[in-house]
Formats: sequence, C-alpha cells, structure tokens
Amino acid sequence: MSASALTPPVLEVEQLVKRYRGRSTPANDGITLTARAGRVLGVLGHNGAGKTTLVNQIVGLLRPDSGEITVAGIDAVSHPARARALVSVQAQANVPITGLTPRTAIELVGRIRGGGRAEVRSRTSELLDALDLGPWADTPAQKVSGGVARLTAFCMTVVQPGALVILDEPTNDVDPARRRLLWDAIRATADAGAAVLLVTHNVREAERAVDELIVLDRGRTLAAGSPAQLTAHLSEQLLLELDGPRLPALPAGLIALASGPNHTTVAVPAARGAEAVEWAQREVQDGRIERFALTPPSLEDAYLELVGAESEAAA
Repeated sequence: MSASALTPPVLEVEQLVKRYRGRSTPANDGITLTARAGRVLGVLGHNGAGKTTLVNQIVGLLRPDSGEITVAGIDAVSHPARARALVSVQAQANVPITGLTPRTAIELVGRIRGGGRAEVRSRTSELLDALDLGPWADTPAQKVSGGVARLTAFCMTVVQPGALVILDEPTNDVDPARRRLLWDAIRATADAGAAVLLVTHNVREAERAVDELIVLDRGRTLAAGSPAQLTAHLSEQLLLELDGPRLPALPAGLIALASGPNHTTVAVPAARGAEAVEWAQREVQDGRIERFALTPPSLEDAYLELVGAESEAAA
C-alpha cells in the first residue's frame, strides 16, 4: 500500500466543471483531485490554466456548474461556510495589514482562529525565525517590501492552520534566499499534519516540495501523479545545456529541443552522455561555446513537454 493511501483525504474534488459566460471553453473541465493529510499536492499550470478558478470554488467564492467538492467530509458546494471554516488560504493578493506590524498581524490571525495567547505567540516567533523575518517583525507593514509582505501572508495562513491549507503562488515577490526557507516551511506545514494544496507555475522550485501533483492546461487535467511518475518516461534522456552566441554543429543524431538568445538545450540519450561531455569540452576549448552542463530531466521538462503537446493538439 502506498504512503498516500495511508493518510486520510481532506479535500476531494470530483469531475468539477465551471463555465464563464461568453467563453467558449470551460475554465475548469472535469477536474478530479485528492489532497491528503500530511502531504503537499501541487497544482501546476500557466496563467489562465484554471488554477484560481479551482481555488475559488473550493472556498465557496464560486459555485461549480457540476461536480463535487468535499472538505473533511463536508459537502463544500451545499455547505460552503462550514467547509471554509476548515480551510486556511493564502490568496495571490496580499492581505492589507496597514497599521499593523508583521508580528501583530500573524498573532491576530492566530487568536481569531482559536489559538491561545501563549501558543500563538510562540508559533509566531517560530515562523518569523524560520523565514528570517526578525529584522522586519516589528516594522509597520506599510514600510516593508513586497516580499516581506508575502511571507507575512504565508505566516498568517499557517499560524493556526486548518485541515486544508491552500497556497496560491506563495513565492511571488520573495527573494531567492527566502524562497528556499519558504519551501522548507511549506514542507513543514504538511509534515505537521495539514493537507497542503500548492498552486503555482514555478515548476522548478515546486519539485522539491510536492508529494503529488496535477498539471492543468486550458481548464483540463493533462497529467497527475508523483514527480517521479511524471518524469519516469524521460529517464533514458539527459539534457545538455549550452551557453554561447551561436549553436555549433551538433554530433550526429543529437537534436536541439529549445534554442534562445545565447542558450540551447540539446536532448542526449543517456548512453551518449560521455560522448556529449567530450564534445562540449572541445567546443569550450575552441571558443565556440562559453559553458555547458549535462543534467537529468526535471519536472519542469516533463511539464513543458505536456503543455507543448497539448498546444500542438489544439492547433
């Protein structure tokens, strides 16, 4: 039995459909997913893929045209307020907290959600330390950066988390160093027992945090499974990344997958990896490329392949 089967479902979405007037295609078209306690479910997709529409239906801001949504056993379509009480949400837009400090805002939400004074104060300090927010913890919110405001919104969401935690693009505006801390905090939120629904288009970084994921495009599910499952078919392939103003002639049989200004990605069969490295080293020595790297395919590569295939099918 898989690890996911041992943890109870907190969110269950079945064949969800939502149409907007004036649009020829549904915003959500038959989406099915399950988010389980103690695990992070990633919802990946570019802008317009249907991610935010999905979230708005889960929390009762939109009513689906058809399908079912259950949160901890409660029918969220028939009883949205009861279901919403079990959910903590970080929306794309930051919550306005003008006049408060990050520490005060986090503690206030913790108390509103039922936490005791000492418990909330301790948890707030723990989150501020984990995300390196100490220098801004007691600064008026109108004087902090967008990244600090974004991290504060995350802390407000998880200081007293519901059974389901929804994070909609939580890394927006966050600097690279604190993004790493944030991914660790997201992982810790699930490890503490919450079901986390992570909505993002940042595939490369999300790979380290998610247990399972679904890929959305044009309102439909293109694929679902663990990162390992979605990249398994790419296991016999390596990627050769080349930096330089012009692409030199490639060894016979190698094909450029993508090419842009000063950068090219080449597909390399795993059996030809050593050959590709030797060729690239010669090209660097002769000045035809500036640098190279040979890497295994990532979740981002699988995602781009899925979305590209869907775009070609729709053309």
